[in-house]
Amino acid sequence: MSILQIETPRKFRPLLGPSRYKGAHGGRGSSKSHFFADLMVEHSLAEKGMLSVCIREVQKTLKESSKRLLEHKIEQRGVGGEFEAFNDRIETPGDGQIIFVGMQDHTAESIKSLEGYKRAWIEEGQMLSQRSLALLRPTIRADGSEIWASWNPRRKSDAIDQFLRGEAKPKGAVVIEANWRDNPWFPKVLDDERRHDLEHYPERYDHIWEGGYAKAFEGAYFARCLAEARLKGRIGKVEPDPLLPIRLYWDLGGSGQMADAMAIWAVQFVGRQILVLHYLEGVGQVLAYYVNELRRLGYSQAICRLPHDGVNENSVTGKRYFDHLKDAGFDVPPPIPNQGRGAAKMRVEAARRIFAQCSFNEATCEAGLDALGYYHERKDTDRNVGLGPEHDWSSHGADAFGLMAVDYEAPVDKSPRKRPRPRGGWQSS
Repeated sequence: MSILQIETPRKFRPLLGPSRYKGAHGGRGSSKSHFFADLMVEHSLAEKGMLSVCIREVQKTLKESSKRLLEHKIEQRGVGGEFEAFNDRIETPGDGQIIFVGMQDHTAESIKSLEGYKRAWIEEGQMLSQRSLALLRPTIRADGSEIWASWNPRRKSDAIDQFLRGEAKPKGAVVIEANWRDNPWFPKVLDDERRHDLEHYPERYDHIWEGGYAKAFEGAYFARCLAEARLKGRIGKVEPDPLLPIRLYWDLGGSGQMADAMAIWAVQFVGRQILVLHYLEGVGQVLAYYVNELRRLGYSQAICRLPHDGVNENSVTGKRYFDHLKDAGFDVPPPIPNQGRGAAKMRVEAARRIFAQCSFNEATCEAGLDALGYYHERKDTDRNVGLGPEHDWSSHGADAFGLMAVDYEAPVDKSPRKRPRPRGGWQSS
Protein backbone atom coordinates (compact mmCIF):
# COMPACT_ATOMS: atom_id res chain seq x y z
CA MET A 1 0.00 0.00 0.00
CA SER A 2 1.33 3.44 -0.93
CA ILE A 3 1.59 6.00 1.84
CA LEU A 4 1.21 9.59 0.70
CA GLN A 5 2.84 12.54 2.37
CA ILE A 6 0.66 15.48 1.33
CA GLU A 7 1.34 18.95 2.63
CA THR A 8 -1.99 20.30 3.85
CA PRO A 9 -2.79 24.00 4.41
CA ARG A 10 -3.42 24.72 8.08
CA LYS A 11 -7.05 25.73 7.44
CA PHE A 12 -7.93 22.26 6.11
CA ARG A 13 -6.33 20.16 8.86
CA PRO A 14 -9.57 19.80 10.90
CA LEU A 15 -10.96 17.84 7.92
CA LEU A 16 -8.29 15.14 8.04
CA GLY A 17 -9.86 13.11 10.85
CA PRO A 18 -12.89 10.81 10.49
CA SER A 19 -16.28 12.51 10.38
CA ARG A 20 -19.64 11.66 8.82
CA TYR A 21 -19.90 15.15 7.29
CA LYS A 22 -17.04 17.37 6.14
CA GLY A 23 -17.54 20.74 4.48
CA ALA A 24 -15.37 23.51 3.10
CA HIS A 25 -16.94 26.74 1.90
CA GLY A 26 -15.30 29.88 0.59
CA GLY A 27 -14.27 31.84 -2.46
CA ARG A 28 -12.20 31.18 -5.54
CA GLY A 29 -8.56 30.18 -5.21
CA SER A 30 -8.86 28.64 -1.74
CA SER A 31 -7.80 25.13 -2.91
CA LYS A 32 -11.03 23.49 -1.63
CA SER A 33 -11.30 21.22 -4.67
CA HIS A 34 -7.60 20.35 -4.59
CA PHE A 35 -7.84 19.37 -0.93
CA PHE A 36 -10.81 17.01 -1.42
CA ALA A 37 -9.29 15.52 -4.59
CA ASP A 38 -6.08 14.72 -2.68
CA LEU A 39 -8.12 13.33 0.21
CA MET A 40 -10.06 11.01 -2.10
CA VAL A 41 -6.85 9.67 -3.63
CA GLU A 42 -5.39 9.16 -0.16
CA HIS A 43 -8.49 7.34 1.16
CA SER A 44 -8.66 5.14 -1.96
CA LEU A 45 -5.09 4.02 -1.29
CA ALA A 46 -5.61 3.53 2.45
CA GLU A 47 -8.72 1.31 2.10
CA LYS A 48 -8.57 -1.11 -0.81
CA GLY A 49 -11.82 -1.75 -2.61
CA MET A 50 -13.41 1.53 -1.49
CA LEU A 51 -16.29 2.80 -3.61
CA SER A 52 -16.45 6.59 -3.99
CA VAL A 53 -18.68 8.97 -5.92
CA CYS A 54 -18.23 12.58 -7.01
CA ILE A 55 -21.57 14.37 -7.20
CA ARG A 56 -22.94 17.48 -8.86
CA GLU A 57 -26.53 18.60 -9.11
CA VAL A 58 -26.29 18.71 -12.92
CA GLN A 59 -23.61 16.89 -14.90
CA LYS A 60 -24.25 16.61 -18.60
CA THR A 61 -20.72 15.51 -19.48
CA LEU A 62 -17.65 14.29 -17.56
CA LYS A 63 -15.92 17.53 -18.55
CA GLU A 64 -18.13 19.16 -15.88
CA SER A 65 -16.90 16.71 -13.20
CA SER A 66 -13.74 16.54 -11.09
CA LYS A 67 -12.44 13.52 -13.04
CA ARG A 68 -9.64 15.44 -14.70
CA LEU A 69 -8.56 16.98 -11.38
CA LEU A 70 -8.44 13.54 -9.75
CA GLU A 71 -6.38 12.16 -12.65
CA HIS A 72 -3.99 15.09 -12.24
CA LYS A 73 -3.66 14.41 -8.49
CA ILE A 74 -2.97 10.71 -9.10
CA GLU A 75 -0.18 11.61 -11.52
CA GLN A 76 1.15 14.43 -9.32
CA ARG A 77 1.40 12.12 -6.29
CA GLY A 78 3.25 9.46 -8.28
CA VAL A 79 0.69 6.68 -7.74
CA GLY A 80 -0.49 6.24 -11.32
CA GLY A 81 0.41 2.55 -11.23
CA GLU A 82 -2.27 1.91 -8.60
CA PHE A 83 -5.15 3.54 -10.48
CA GLU A 84 -6.62 3.08 -13.95
CA ALA A 85 -8.69 5.77 -15.64
CA PHE A 86 -11.54 4.83 -17.99
CA ASN A 87 -13.94 7.07 -19.90
CA ASP A 88 -16.60 7.05 -17.17
CA ARG A 89 -14.73 6.06 -13.98
CA ILE A 90 -11.43 5.65 -12.21
CA GLU A 91 -10.60 2.20 -10.87
CA THR A 92 -8.78 2.20 -7.53
CA PRO A 93 -6.72 -0.40 -5.65
CA GLY A 94 -8.50 -3.62 -4.63
CA ASP A 95 -11.30 -3.40 -7.23
CA GLY A 96 -12.55 -0.09 -5.87
CA GLN A 97 -13.73 2.75 -8.06
CA ILE A 98 -14.59 6.44 -8.25
CA ILE A 99 -17.63 7.34 -10.35
CA PHE A 100 -19.17 10.70 -11.34
CA VAL A 101 -22.91 11.40 -11.27
CA GLY A 102 -25.43 14.23 -11.62
CA MET A 103 -28.17 14.07 -8.99
CA GLN A 104 -30.83 15.46 -11.34
CA ASP A 105 -30.55 12.26 -13.35
CA HIS A 106 -31.52 10.09 -10.37
CA THR A 107 -34.83 9.01 -8.86
CA ALA A 108 -35.57 7.53 -5.47
CA GLU A 109 -35.11 4.10 -7.06
CA SER A 110 -32.02 4.68 -9.17
CA ILE A 111 -30.11 6.40 -6.33
CA LYS A 112 -30.08 3.04 -4.55
CA SER A 113 -27.26 2.04 -6.89
CA LEU A 114 -24.98 4.12 -4.63
CA GLU A 115 -25.65 1.97 -1.56
CA GLY A 116 -22.33 0.56 -0.39
CA TYR A 117 -20.37 3.66 -1.42
CA LYS A 118 -18.24 4.99 1.41
CA ARG A 119 -17.20 8.40 0.14
CA ALA A 120 -19.42 10.98 -1.55
CA TRP A 121 -17.92 14.31 -2.54
CA ILE A 122 -20.48 16.99 -3.45
CA GLU A 123 -18.88 19.51 -5.79
CA GLU A 124 -20.36 22.97 -6.36
CA GLY A 125 -22.52 22.21 -3.35
CA GLN A 126 -24.37 25.52 -3.54
CA MET A 127 -26.25 24.13 -6.56
CA LEU A 128 -27.48 20.98 -4.79
CA SER A 129 -31.26 20.94 -4.33
CA GLN A 130 -33.11 19.97 -1.17
CA ARG A 131 -34.48 16.98 -3.04
CA SER A 132 -31.02 15.76 -4.03
CA LEU A 133 -29.62 16.18 -0.54
CA ALA A 134 -32.59 14.29 0.92
CA LEU A 135 -32.02 11.43 -1.54
CA LEU A 136 -28.27 11.27 -1.02
CA ARG A 137 -27.92 11.28 2.77
CA PRO A 138 -29.68 8.00 3.61
CA THR A 139 -28.16 6.31 0.54
CA ILE A 140 -24.51 6.80 1.61
CA ARG A 141 -24.88 4.66 4.71
CA ALA A 142 -22.10 2.07 4.77
CA ASP A 143 -20.17 1.72 8.02
CA GLY A 144 -17.57 4.50 8.22
CA SER A 145 -19.04 6.34 5.24
CA GLU A 146 -18.43 10.07 4.82
CA ILE A 147 -20.16 12.82 2.85
CA TRP A 148 -17.98 15.77 1.82
CA ALA A 149 -19.08 19.08 0.35
CA SER A 150 -17.18 21.98 -1.18
CA TRP A 151 -19.01 25.13 -2.21
CA ASN A 152 -18.97 28.86 -2.75
CA PRO A 153 -21.91 30.19 -0.67
CA ARG A 154 -24.70 31.76 -2.64
CA ARG A 155 -27.69 32.22 -0.31
CA LYS A 156 -28.45 31.15 3.25
CA SER A 157 -31.49 29.32 1.93
CA ASP A 158 -29.43 26.95 -0.26
CA ALA A 159 -29.80 23.33 0.85
CA ILE A 160 -26.14 22.73 1.66
CA ASP A 161 -25.86 25.97 3.63
CA GLN A 162 -28.93 25.23 5.70
CA PHE A 163 -27.69 21.72 6.40
CA LEU A 164 -24.01 22.32 7.21
CA ARG A 165 -24.08 25.93 8.47
CA GLY A 166 -27.58 26.33 9.87
CA GLU A 167 -29.07 25.75 13.29
CA ALA A 168 -29.71 22.07 12.49
CA LYS A 169 -26.07 21.32 11.59
CA PRO A 170 -25.44 17.60 12.21
CA LYS A 171 -23.66 16.72 15.44
CA GLY A 172 -19.99 16.09 14.82
CA ALA A 173 -19.92 17.68 11.35
CA VAL A 174 -16.63 19.45 10.61
CA VAL A 175 -17.06 22.56 8.47
CA ILE A 176 -14.40 25.16 7.68
CA GLU A 177 -14.25 28.40 5.72
CA ALA A 178 -11.28 28.82 3.38
CA ASN A 179 -10.45 31.70 1.08
CA TRP A 180 -7.57 32.78 -1.14
CA ARG A 181 -5.43 34.02 1.76
CA ASP A 182 -5.59 30.53 3.33
CA ASN A 183 -3.94 28.98 0.28
CA PRO A 184 -0.13 29.04 0.68
CA TRP A 185 0.21 28.30 -3.04
CA PHE A 186 -2.17 31.00 -4.25
CA PRO A 187 -0.72 31.87 -7.70
CA LYS A 188 0.13 35.37 -8.86
CA VAL A 189 -2.10 35.06 -11.93
CA LEU A 190 -5.14 34.51 -9.67
CA ASP A 191 -4.07 37.33 -7.39
CA ASP A 192 -4.01 39.64 -10.41
CA GLU A 193 -7.55 38.50 -11.26
CA ARG A 194 -8.65 39.08 -7.67
CA ARG A 195 -7.24 42.61 -7.60
CA HIS A 196 -8.86 43.38 -10.94
CA ASP A 197 -12.29 42.33 -9.62
CA LEU A 198 -11.76 44.31 -6.43
CA GLU A 199 -11.09 47.45 -8.45
CA HIS A 200 -13.55 47.07 -11.32
CA TYR A 201 -16.31 44.74 -10.07
CA PRO A 202 -16.69 45.45 -6.36
CA GLU A 203 -20.30 44.29 -6.40
CA ARG A 204 -19.23 40.69 -7.02
CA TYR A 205 -15.85 40.65 -5.28
CA ASP A 206 -16.97 39.52 -1.82
CA HIS A 207 -18.97 36.60 -3.19
CA ILE A 208 -16.36 35.37 -5.66
CA TRP A 209 -13.18 35.84 -3.65
CA GLU A 210 -14.11 36.12 0.03
CA GLY A 211 -16.78 33.42 0.19
CA GLY A 212 -19.59 35.81 1.13
CA TYR A 213 -23.18 35.21 0.19
CA ALA A 214 -24.16 36.63 -3.19
CA LYS A 215 -25.32 40.07 -2.07
CA ALA A 216 -25.90 41.35 -5.59
CA PHE A 217 -26.97 39.60 -8.78
CA GLU A 218 -24.50 40.59 -11.47
CA GLY A 219 -26.18 43.18 -13.64
CA ALA A 220 -28.81 43.93 -10.99
CA TYR A 221 -30.15 47.48 -10.86
CA PHE A 222 -28.68 48.25 -7.44
CA ALA A 223 -25.53 46.07 -7.51
CA ARG A 224 -23.07 48.99 -7.61
CA CYS A 225 -25.13 51.02 -5.16
CA LEU A 226 -24.98 48.19 -2.62
CA ALA A 227 -21.27 47.61 -3.18
CA GLU A 228 -20.56 51.30 -2.56
CA ALA A 229 -22.78 51.30 0.55
CA ARG A 230 -20.83 48.36 2.00
CA LEU A 231 -17.50 49.89 1.10
CA LYS A 232 -18.41 53.17 2.80
CA GLY A 233 -19.84 51.53 5.91
CA ARG A 234 -23.47 52.47 5.30
CA ILE A 235 -24.61 48.89 5.93
CA GLY A 236 -24.14 48.07 9.59
CA LYS A 237 -25.78 49.20 12.82
CA VAL A 238 -28.33 52.02 12.55
CA GLU A 239 -30.31 53.43 15.47
CA PRO A 240 -33.57 55.37 15.00
CA ASP A 241 -33.92 59.02 15.98
CA PRO A 242 -36.45 59.00 18.88
CA LEU A 243 -37.71 62.50 18.00
CA LEU A 244 -38.64 61.86 14.36
CA PRO A 245 -41.51 59.87 12.84
CA ILE A 246 -41.01 56.45 11.29
CA ARG A 247 -42.50 55.81 7.88
CA LEU A 248 -43.59 52.38 6.61
CA TYR A 249 -43.50 51.92 2.82
CA TRP A 250 -45.60 49.02 1.56
CA ASP A 251 -45.84 46.84 -1.51
CA LEU A 252 -49.19 45.06 -1.31
CA GLY A 253 -48.40 42.24 -3.71
CA GLY A 254 -51.87 41.33 -4.89
CA SER A 255 -55.53 42.20 -4.61
CA GLY A 256 -56.46 39.24 -2.41
CA GLN A 257 -55.66 39.05 1.27
CA MET A 258 -53.44 36.00 0.73
CA ALA A 259 -52.76 36.38 -2.99
CA ASP A 260 -49.10 37.29 -3.08
CA ALA A 261 -46.02 38.44 -1.25
CA MET A 262 -46.09 41.65 0.78
CA ALA A 263 -43.10 43.81 1.67
CA ILE A 264 -42.60 46.72 4.10
CA TRP A 265 -39.60 49.01 4.71
CA ALA A 266 -39.37 51.07 7.92
CA VAL A 267 -37.40 54.29 7.39
CA GLN A 268 -36.74 57.71 8.89
CA PHE A 269 -35.86 60.88 7.03
CA VAL A 270 -33.25 62.72 9.10
CA GLY A 271 -32.37 65.83 7.17
CA ARG A 272 -30.82 64.60 3.94
CA GLN A 273 -30.02 61.25 5.50
CA ILE A 274 -32.35 58.25 5.15
CA LEU A 275 -32.18 55.71 7.99
CA VAL A 276 -33.40 52.30 6.77
CA LEU A 277 -34.36 50.57 10.01
CA HIS A 278 -36.25 47.40 9.21
CA TYR A 279 -37.56 45.16 6.44
CA LEU A 280 -40.54 42.85 6.78
CA GLU A 281 -41.94 40.49 4.16
CA GLY A 282 -44.22 37.48 3.91
CA VAL A 283 -46.15 35.31 1.51
CA GLY A 284 -49.75 34.16 1.96
CA GLN A 285 -50.23 35.95 5.29
CA VAL A 286 -53.38 37.80 6.27
CA LEU A 287 -53.10 41.53 6.86
CA ALA A 288 -53.48 41.03 10.62
CA TYR A 289 -50.15 39.19 10.62
CA TYR A 290 -48.31 42.31 9.44
CA VAL A 291 -50.22 44.57 11.82
CA ASN A 292 -49.24 42.37 14.77
CA GLU A 293 -45.62 42.17 13.63
CA LEU A 294 -45.39 45.94 13.27
CA ARG A 295 -46.82 46.44 16.74
CA ARG A 296 -44.40 43.88 18.16
CA LEU A 297 -41.50 45.74 16.55
CA GLY A 298 -42.62 49.02 18.11
CA TYR A 299 -44.00 50.65 14.96
CA SER A 300 -47.63 51.13 16.06
CA GLN A 301 -47.24 54.94 15.80
CA ALA A 302 -45.60 54.82 12.36
CA ILE A 303 -46.94 56.53 9.24
CA CYS A 304 -48.11 53.96 6.67
CA ARG A 305 -47.32 55.02 3.10
CA LEU A 306 -49.29 52.86 0.71
CA PRO A 307 -48.99 52.61 -3.08
CA HIS A 308 -51.87 53.65 -5.31
CA ASP A 309 -53.62 50.27 -4.90
CA GLY A 310 -53.93 50.88 -1.17
CA VAL A 311 -57.50 52.01 -1.87
CA ASN A 312 -58.36 48.70 -3.53
CA GLU A 313 -60.88 46.55 -1.74
CA ASN A 314 -59.60 43.42 -0.11
CA SER A 315 -61.22 40.50 -1.96
CA VAL A 316 -61.74 38.58 1.29
CA THR A 317 -63.10 41.31 3.57
CA GLY A 318 -64.42 43.79 1.01
CA LYS A 319 -62.62 46.53 2.91
CA ARG A 320 -59.82 48.75 1.63
CA TYR A 321 -56.25 48.26 2.89
CA PHE A 322 -56.25 51.97 3.66
CA ASP A 323 -59.24 51.54 5.99
CA HIS A 324 -57.90 48.34 7.57
CA LEU A 325 -54.71 50.09 8.67
CA LYS A 326 -56.51 53.22 9.88
CA ASP A 327 -58.82 51.07 11.98
CA ALA A 328 -55.74 49.34 13.40
CA GLY A 329 -54.58 52.73 14.73
CA PHE A 330 -51.91 53.66 12.19
CA ASP A 331 -51.48 57.11 10.68
CA VAL A 332 -52.39 56.52 7.01
CA PRO A 333 -52.17 59.50 4.62
CA PRO A 334 -53.71 59.15 1.14
CA PRO A 335 -51.86 56.55 -0.97
CA ILE A 336 -48.99 57.68 -3.17
CA PRO A 337 -50.32 58.16 -6.75
CA ASN A 338 -49.35 55.72 -9.47
CA GLN A 339 -46.36 56.92 -11.47
CA GLY A 340 -48.06 55.90 -14.71
CA ARG A 341 -46.52 54.07 -17.64
CA GLY A 342 -42.99 52.93 -16.90
CA ALA A 343 -43.60 53.25 -13.15
CA ALA A 344 -41.24 50.40 -12.26
CA LYS A 345 -38.29 51.98 -14.10
CA MET A 346 -39.13 55.35 -12.53
CA ARG A 347 -38.91 53.77 -9.09
CA VAL A 348 -35.55 52.22 -10.02
CA GLU A 349 -34.12 55.59 -11.09
CA ALA A 350 -35.52 57.33 -8.01
CA ALA A 351 -33.94 54.68 -5.77
CA ARG A 352 -30.57 55.04 -7.50
CA ARG A 353 -30.65 58.81 -6.95
CA ILE A 354 -31.21 58.55 -3.19
CA PHE A 355 -29.16 55.40 -2.49
CA ALA A 356 -26.08 57.34 -1.40
CA GLN A 357 -28.17 58.99 1.34
CA CYS A 358 -29.30 55.64 2.78
CA SER A 359 -27.83 53.86 5.80
CA PHE A 360 -29.13 50.32 6.42
CA ASN A 361 -29.44 48.45 9.69
CA GLU A 362 -27.98 45.17 8.43
CA ALA A 363 -29.34 42.85 11.12
CA THR A 364 -32.98 43.76 10.47
CA CYS A 365 -32.76 44.47 6.72
CA GLU A 366 -30.91 41.37 5.52
CA ALA A 367 -33.78 39.92 3.47
CA GLY A 368 -34.54 43.33 1.96
CA LEU A 369 -30.90 43.86 1.01
CA ASP A 370 -30.96 40.43 -0.68
CA ALA A 371 -34.01 41.53 -2.66
CA LEU A 372 -32.39 44.81 -3.72
CA GLY A 373 -29.25 42.93 -4.71
CA TYR A 374 -31.15 40.50 -6.93
CA TYR A 375 -33.69 42.83 -8.60
CA HIS A 376 -32.72 42.89 -12.26
CA GLU A 377 -33.74 43.44 -15.86
CA ARG A 378 -35.53 40.85 -17.96
CA LYS A 379 -33.55 40.19 -21.11
CA ASP A 380 -34.45 39.16 -24.62
CA THR A 381 -31.26 37.15 -25.13
CA ASP A 382 -31.84 36.73 -28.87
CA ARG A 383 -31.94 40.49 -29.47
CA ASN A 384 -29.90 41.47 -26.38
CA VAL A 385 -32.45 44.07 -25.30
CA GLY A 386 -33.93 44.83 -21.90
CA LEU A 387 -37.61 44.15 -21.27
CA GLY A 388 -38.03 45.98 -17.98
CA PRO A 389 -37.75 44.72 -14.40
CA GLU A 390 -38.15 40.99 -13.76
CA HIS A 391 -41.20 40.28 -11.59
CA ASP A 392 -39.96 37.63 -9.17
CA TRP A 393 -39.43 37.17 -5.40
CA SER A 394 -37.18 40.26 -5.27
CA SER A 395 -39.55 42.70 -6.95
CA HIS A 396 -41.83 43.22 -3.94
CA GLY A 397 -39.07 44.50 -1.69
CA ALA A 398 -37.57 46.54 -4.53
CA ASP A 399 -40.95 48.11 -5.39
CA ALA A 400 -41.56 49.13 -1.77
CA PHE A 401 -38.06 50.64 -1.61
CA GLY A 402 -38.68 52.46 -4.89
CA LEU A 403 -41.95 53.82 -3.52
CA MET A 404 -40.00 55.33 -0.64
CA ALA A 405 -37.53 56.90 -3.09
CA VAL A 406 -40.36 58.42 -5.14
CA ASP A 407 -41.98 59.86 -2.01
CA TYR A 408 -38.78 61.28 -0.52
CA GLU A 409 -38.38 65.05 -0.72
CA ALA A 410 -35.06 66.62 0.14
CA PRO A 411 -35.38 69.28 2.83
CA VAL A 412 -35.35 72.85 1.58
CA ASP A 413 -32.41 74.94 2.73
CA LYS A 414 -34.09 78.01 4.31
CA SER A 415 -30.88 79.71 5.48
CA PRO A 416 -30.38 83.19 3.94
CA ARG A 417 -27.99 83.17 1.03
CA LYS A 418 -25.12 85.60 0.99
CA ARG A 419 -25.11 88.10 -1.81
CA PRO A 420 -22.23 87.24 -4.19
CA ARG A 421 -19.32 89.65 -4.12
CA PRO A 422 -18.31 91.17 -7.48
CA ARG A 423 -14.98 89.97 -8.83
CA GLY A 424 -13.45 93.44 -8.70
CA GLY A 425 -14.39 93.99 -5.07
CA TRP A 426 -17.01 96.39 -3.72
CA GLN A 427 -16.93 99.89 -5.24
CA SER A 428 -17.46 102.79 -2.87
CA SER A 429 -19.98 105.37 -4.01
